[in-house]
Amino acid sequence: MPADLPDSALLALWLDAWVRGAAATDDLLDALGEDGSVHTIVTEDGTAEPLALALGRLRRQTTGAGIALATPGDPAGIAGPRKFADAVMEVGEGVVLLGSGLGLVPDWAGDEVTWTLHPITLPRPVPMLPDAARALRVALVEAAQALAALDVARWRPEIADELVDLRRPRVDLAVPGIAPEIGPVIAQALLSRGVIELALDDEGAAVDVATMEQRRTVLRSLDQAARHALVAACSADAQR
Repeated sequence: MPADLPDSALLALWLDAWVRGAAATDDLLDALGEDGSVHTIVTEDGTAEPLALALGRLRRQTTGAGIALATPGDPAGIAGPRKFADAVMEVGEGVVLLGSGLGLVPDWAGDEVTWTLHPITLPRPVPMLPDAARALRVALVEAAQALAALDVARWRPEIADELVDLRRPRVDLAVPGIAPEIGPVIAQALLSRGVIELALDDEGAAVDVATMEQRRTVLRSLDQAARHALVAACSADAQR
């Protein structure tokens, strides 16, 4: 099954639609709280306020939104300074508020999601959507061939089913005004991450250490391509 859409991606997509006037404030809040979660913004000095109150101030400073999905050695969509980069790297995701010099890093505690504001002073590397989508398609073909050669489907047959689904990706984002090419890229990236989770779920199924390392190498390449595609699909500055 496909992986879940990261909270940062959901927030960035709706924030961007809201800033552009395509979505109302209530629509944004309803979308974020659909799973029962409560969202709070916290400044670096520890001042906290509900997201609904913080939105007005953020809107005046923000021209759009994007995401960062970083892992050690691959700062996908991340920006400096170091404190923000380290915070994103620790949790694996964050939101960049374009034009504002601010970023948001999530923290989860039960149903509560706390977004800490960080200043951003350095430009961020962000892949363009057509390039990232093309790279993901190539990575998927290579991963499917490599996993077939490793006979992965024999010990995890559901992976073969997921790889078939990757040919016809579907996702219902329901974000107003979203470009039609964005949904399929996000769906393909999430399905790719689902395949990765399944393949890593049972390391003991590998025949030997060498086969296990081959599998990990394939999955690392696919994971990087999927993360870059998500960053591009969920970042306004990758599509303009």
